[in-house]
Amino acid sequence: MTSTSEKVLAIIPARGGSKGLPRKNILPLGGEPLVTYTIEAAKGCSSIDRVILSTDSLEIANIGKQLGVEVPFIRPSELATDTAHPYQVLQHAVEYLKNTEDYIPDIIITLQPTSPLRTSNHIEALINVLQSNRELDSAISICETPFSPYWMFTINHEVLRPFVDDKKDYSLTRRQDLNKVYKPNGAVYATRYELLIEQNIIFSAFASGKTGYIIMDPISSLDIDTQIDFNIVESILRDNQ
Repeated sequence: MTSTSEKVLAIIPARGGSKGLPRKNILPLGGEPLVTYTIEAAKGCSSIDRVILSTDSLEIANIGKQLGVEVPFIRPSELATDTAHPYQVLQHAVEYLKNTEDYIPDIIITLQPTSPLRTSNHIEALINVLQSNRELDSAISICETPFSPYWMFTINHEVLRPFVDDKKDYSLTRRQDLNKVYKPNGAVYATRYELLIEQNIIFSAFASGKTGYIIMDPISSLDIDTQIDFNIVESILRDNQ
Protein backbone atom coordinates (compact mmCIF):
# COMPACT_ATOMS: atom_id res chain seq x y z
CA MET A 1 0.00 0.00 0.00
CA THR A 2 1.02 3.60 -0.43
CA SER A 3 2.39 5.73 2.34
CA THR A 4 -0.74 7.90 2.16
CA SER A 5 -4.41 7.01 2.11
CA GLU A 6 -4.51 7.59 -1.64
CA LYS A 7 -5.15 4.61 -3.89
CA VAL A 8 -2.75 4.43 -6.81
CA LEU A 9 -3.72 2.40 -9.88
CA ALA A 10 -1.24 1.71 -12.69
CA ILE A 11 -2.65 1.01 -16.14
CA ILE A 12 -0.52 -0.48 -18.90
CA PRO A 13 -2.24 0.10 -22.27
CA ALA A 14 -0.97 -2.54 -24.70
CA ARG A 15 -3.05 -3.09 -27.80
CA GLY A 16 -2.30 -5.90 -30.21
CA GLY A 17 -2.11 -3.84 -33.39
CA SER A 18 0.57 -1.41 -34.56
CA LYS A 19 1.03 -0.04 -38.06
CA GLY A 20 4.54 1.31 -37.65
CA LEU A 21 5.98 -1.82 -36.04
CA PRO A 22 3.66 -4.87 -36.24
CA ARG A 23 3.10 -6.76 -32.96
CA LYS A 24 5.27 -4.12 -31.32
CA ASN A 25 4.22 -4.70 -27.72
CA ILE A 26 5.25 -8.36 -27.75
CA LEU A 27 8.32 -8.24 -29.99
CA PRO A 28 11.22 -10.00 -28.26
CA LEU A 29 13.58 -7.39 -26.80
CA GLY A 30 16.60 -8.82 -25.05
CA GLY A 31 14.84 -12.17 -25.05
CA GLU A 32 11.64 -10.88 -23.44
CA PRO A 33 8.40 -9.49 -24.90
CA LEU A 34 8.58 -5.69 -24.97
CA VAL A 35 5.65 -5.30 -22.55
CA THR A 36 7.57 -7.31 -19.93
CA TYR A 37 9.87 -4.39 -19.09
CA THR A 38 6.97 -2.10 -18.22
CA ILE A 39 5.17 -4.78 -16.22
CA GLU A 40 8.27 -5.49 -14.13
CA ALA A 41 8.90 -1.76 -13.56
CA ALA A 42 5.32 -1.30 -12.34
CA LYS A 43 5.49 -4.34 -10.07
CA GLY A 44 8.64 -2.93 -8.51
CA CYS A 45 6.86 0.19 -7.22
CA SER A 46 5.76 0.08 -3.59
CA SER A 47 3.62 3.18 -4.13
CA ILE A 48 1.34 1.37 -6.58
CA ASP A 49 -1.61 -0.58 -5.19
CA ARG A 50 -2.74 -2.33 -8.35
CA VAL A 51 -1.37 -2.92 -11.85
CA ILE A 52 -3.91 -3.39 -14.65
CA LEU A 53 -3.09 -4.49 -18.18
CA SER A 54 -5.55 -3.10 -20.73
CA THR A 55 -5.36 -4.99 -24.02
CA ASP A 56 -7.51 -6.26 -26.87
CA SER A 57 -5.11 -9.15 -27.48
CA LEU A 58 -5.51 -12.55 -25.82
CA GLU A 59 -1.81 -13.21 -26.44
CA ILE A 60 -0.78 -10.05 -24.58
CA ALA A 61 -3.35 -10.79 -21.86
CA ASN A 62 -1.81 -14.21 -21.27
CA ILE A 63 1.68 -12.71 -21.02
CA GLY A 64 0.39 -10.24 -18.45
CA LYS A 65 -1.25 -12.96 -16.37
CA GLN A 66 1.92 -15.06 -16.45
CA LEU A 67 3.89 -12.06 -15.18
CA GLY A 68 1.47 -11.49 -12.30
CA VAL A 69 -0.55 -8.41 -13.30
CA GLU A 70 -4.33 -8.11 -13.40
CA VAL A 71 -6.14 -8.51 -16.71
CA PRO A 72 -9.77 -8.06 -15.59
CA PHE A 73 -11.16 -7.50 -19.11
CA ILE A 74 -10.37 -7.62 -22.80
CA ARG A 75 -10.45 -4.10 -24.18
CA PRO A 76 -13.25 -3.41 -26.70
CA SER A 77 -12.07 -3.29 -30.31
CA GLU A 78 -13.26 0.31 -30.77
CA LEU A 79 -10.76 1.35 -28.07
CA ALA A 80 -7.90 -0.47 -29.76
CA THR A 81 -7.66 1.56 -32.95
CA ASP A 82 -5.19 4.21 -34.10
CA THR A 83 -7.82 6.87 -33.51
CA ALA A 84 -8.82 5.90 -29.96
CA HIS A 85 -7.58 8.54 -27.54
CA PRO A 86 -5.50 7.38 -24.55
CA TYR A 87 -7.87 9.07 -22.09
CA GLN A 88 -10.72 6.89 -23.41
CA VAL A 89 -8.69 3.74 -22.77
CA LEU A 90 -7.97 4.87 -19.20
CA GLN A 91 -11.57 5.86 -18.56
CA HIS A 92 -12.76 2.47 -19.75
CA ALA A 93 -10.46 0.68 -17.30
CA VAL A 94 -11.34 2.98 -14.39
CA GLU A 95 -15.08 2.78 -15.03
CA TYR A 96 -14.90 -1.02 -15.35
CA LEU A 97 -13.30 -1.31 -11.91
CA LYS A 98 -15.81 1.14 -10.45
CA ASN A 99 -18.80 -0.73 -11.87
CA THR A 100 -17.61 -4.26 -11.09
CA GLU A 101 -15.72 -3.77 -7.81
CA ASP A 102 -16.75 -0.33 -6.55
CA TYR A 103 -13.03 0.48 -6.73
CA ILE A 104 -12.15 4.14 -7.39
CA PRO A 105 -8.46 5.14 -7.47
CA ASP A 106 -7.23 8.55 -6.42
CA ILE A 107 -4.31 8.55 -8.85
CA ILE A 108 -3.98 6.77 -12.20
CA ILE A 109 -0.48 5.99 -13.50
CA THR A 110 -0.18 5.42 -17.24
CA LEU A 111 2.76 3.28 -18.35
CA GLN A 112 3.18 2.72 -22.07
CA PRO A 113 5.07 -0.46 -23.02
CA THR A 114 7.10 1.48 -25.60
CA SER A 115 9.34 2.95 -22.87
CA PRO A 116 11.28 -0.15 -21.76
CA LEU A 117 14.21 1.79 -20.23
CA ARG A 118 11.98 3.61 -17.76
CA THR A 119 12.56 2.16 -14.27
CA SER A 120 10.63 1.69 -11.05
CA ASN A 121 12.58 4.63 -9.62
CA HIS A 122 11.25 6.94 -12.33
CA ILE A 123 7.69 5.86 -11.59
CA GLU A 124 8.12 6.25 -7.84
CA ALA A 125 9.62 9.72 -8.31
CA LEU A 126 6.68 10.92 -10.37
CA ILE A 127 4.13 9.52 -7.92
CA ASN A 128 5.95 11.35 -5.13
CA VAL A 129 5.77 14.63 -7.10
CA LEU A 130 1.98 14.38 -7.34
CA GLN A 131 1.38 13.11 -3.82
CA SER A 132 3.58 15.74 -2.21
CA ASN A 133 1.75 18.67 -3.79
CA ARG A 134 -2.05 18.72 -3.57
CA GLU A 135 -2.19 21.73 -5.90
CA LEU A 136 -1.04 19.57 -8.81
CA ASP A 137 -3.70 17.73 -10.78
CA SER A 138 -1.20 15.70 -12.81
CA ALA A 139 2.48 15.02 -13.37
CA ILE A 140 4.45 13.70 -16.33
CA SER A 141 7.95 12.62 -17.25
CA ILE A 142 9.84 14.92 -19.59
CA CYS A 143 13.25 15.19 -21.23
CA GLU A 144 15.21 18.03 -22.75
CA THR A 145 14.67 18.45 -26.49
CA PRO A 146 17.76 17.88 -28.65
CA PHE A 147 16.90 20.75 -31.01
CA SER A 148 15.56 24.06 -29.79
CA PRO A 149 12.25 25.44 -31.14
CA TYR A 150 13.94 28.85 -31.09
CA TRP A 151 15.72 27.68 -34.24
CA MET A 152 12.60 26.22 -35.87
CA PHE A 153 10.25 27.63 -38.49
CA THR A 154 6.76 27.29 -39.83
CA ILE A 155 5.89 27.91 -43.49
CA ASN A 156 3.43 30.64 -44.36
CA HIS A 157 2.66 31.27 -48.04
CA GLU A 158 5.96 29.65 -49.07
CA VAL A 159 7.93 31.88 -46.69
CA LEU A 160 9.71 30.76 -43.52
CA ARG A 161 8.38 32.24 -40.30
CA PRO A 162 10.01 31.78 -36.86
CA PHE A 163 8.14 29.23 -34.78
CA VAL A 164 8.88 31.35 -31.69
CA ASP A 165 7.69 34.63 -33.16
CA ASP A 166 8.70 37.11 -30.45
CA LYS A 167 10.48 39.48 -32.88
CA LYS A 168 13.94 38.43 -31.68
CA ASP A 169 16.67 37.12 -33.98
CA TYR A 170 18.03 33.82 -32.59
CA SER A 171 20.12 32.94 -35.64
CA LEU A 172 23.39 33.92 -33.97
CA THR A 173 22.50 32.76 -30.45
CA ARG A 174 24.57 29.86 -29.17
CA ARG A 175 22.62 26.74 -28.26
CA GLN A 176 23.79 26.87 -24.64
CA ASP A 177 22.50 30.45 -24.38
CA LEU A 178 18.95 29.56 -25.42
CA ASN A 179 16.28 28.74 -22.86
CA LYS A 180 16.09 25.03 -22.16
CA VAL A 181 12.90 23.43 -23.45
CA TYR A 182 11.42 20.04 -22.67
CA LYS A 183 8.99 17.57 -24.18
CA PRO A 184 6.85 14.77 -22.74
CA ASN A 185 8.78 11.55 -23.26
CA GLY A 186 5.75 9.28 -22.85
CA ALA A 187 7.33 7.17 -20.11
CA VAL A 188 5.13 7.98 -17.10
CA TYR A 189 1.91 9.94 -16.59
CA ALA A 190 0.24 10.50 -13.21
CA THR A 191 -3.35 11.75 -13.26
CA ARG A 192 -5.76 12.55 -10.47
CA TYR A 193 -9.07 10.75 -10.88
CA GLU A 194 -11.12 13.93 -11.16
CA LEU A 195 -9.01 15.30 -14.01
CA LEU A 196 -9.40 12.13 -16.06
CA ILE A 197 -13.13 11.70 -15.49
CA GLU A 198 -14.29 15.32 -15.47
CA GLN A 199 -12.01 16.91 -18.06
CA ASN A 200 -11.15 13.95 -20.33
CA ILE A 201 -7.41 14.63 -20.21
CA ILE A 202 -4.38 12.88 -18.78
CA PHE A 203 -2.35 15.97 -17.91
CA SER A 204 -3.40 19.59 -17.78
CA ALA A 205 -0.37 21.62 -18.89
CA PHE A 206 -2.08 22.50 -22.19
CA ALA A 207 -5.35 23.32 -20.43
CA SER A 208 -4.09 25.94 -17.96
CA GLY A 209 -3.88 23.35 -15.20
CA LYS A 210 -1.05 22.50 -12.84
CA THR A 211 1.17 19.68 -14.05
CA GLY A 212 4.26 18.59 -12.16
CA TYR A 213 7.17 16.72 -13.70
CA ILE A 214 10.33 14.70 -13.41
CA ILE A 215 13.19 15.14 -15.88
CA MET A 216 14.54 11.91 -17.35
CA ASP A 217 17.81 11.43 -19.20
CA PRO A 218 17.81 10.87 -22.98
CA ILE A 219 18.59 7.14 -22.77
CA SER A 220 15.87 6.30 -20.25
CA SER A 221 13.49 8.43 -22.32
CA LEU A 222 13.85 6.38 -25.50
CA ASP A 223 10.45 5.49 -26.94
CA ILE A 224 10.00 2.65 -29.41
CA ASP A 225 7.92 3.62 -32.41
CA THR A 226 9.91 2.29 -35.36
CA GLN A 227 12.28 -0.57 -36.14
CA ILE A 228 15.20 1.85 -35.81
CA ASP A 229 14.06 2.78 -32.28
CA PHE A 230 13.78 -0.91 -31.44
CA ASN A 231 17.29 -1.63 -32.73
CA ILE A 232 18.75 1.26 -30.71
CA VAL A 233 17.17 0.07 -27.45
CA GLU A 234 18.19 -3.53 -28.17
CA SER A 235 21.78 -2.38 -28.70
CA ILE A 236 21.75 -0.46 -25.41
CA LEU A 237 20.44 -3.49 -23.52
CA ARG A 238 23.06 -5.70 -25.14
CA ASP A 239 25.86 -3.30 -24.16
CA ASN A 240 24.59 -3.10 -20.58
CA GLN A 241 24.55 -6.86 -20.29
